[in-house]
Amino acid sequence: MRIGELARRTNVSERSLRYYEKQGMLSAERTPGGHREYPEGAVDRVIRIQELFAAGLCSEKIVQLLPCMRDTDGGPSAVATPKLAADLTAERARIDRMIADLVRSRDTLDEVIAAARLS
Repeated sequence: MRIGELARRTNVSERSLRYYEKQGMLSAERTPGGHREYPEGAVDRVIRIQELFAAGLCSEKIVQLLPCMRDTDGGPSAVATPKLAADLTAERARIDRMIADLVRSRDTLDEVIAAARLS
């Protein structure tokens, strides 16, 4: 499929798809005319990339992680390494800290809202 179709099917901009390709997260064959041709599996790959970005991972970590995941279900492949597991554990701890910070911020907002309602 061409880049426009992949963009429509994944709701991701063509610019983002080109970025994913440049970063090594996505690959495409080139037609004799120079157009990108993506395999059907690219849809699952792009969805997986979007999920990883939404989880707070940066593109560098995603590039390291993708070869260790199956695109269709996100399960692990045989390529995962102990170093990657350690890196991802640190990334998960960072996300946990962010969640804790957000919960504290929400609790503070709840207190301010409650106080404002009493005024």
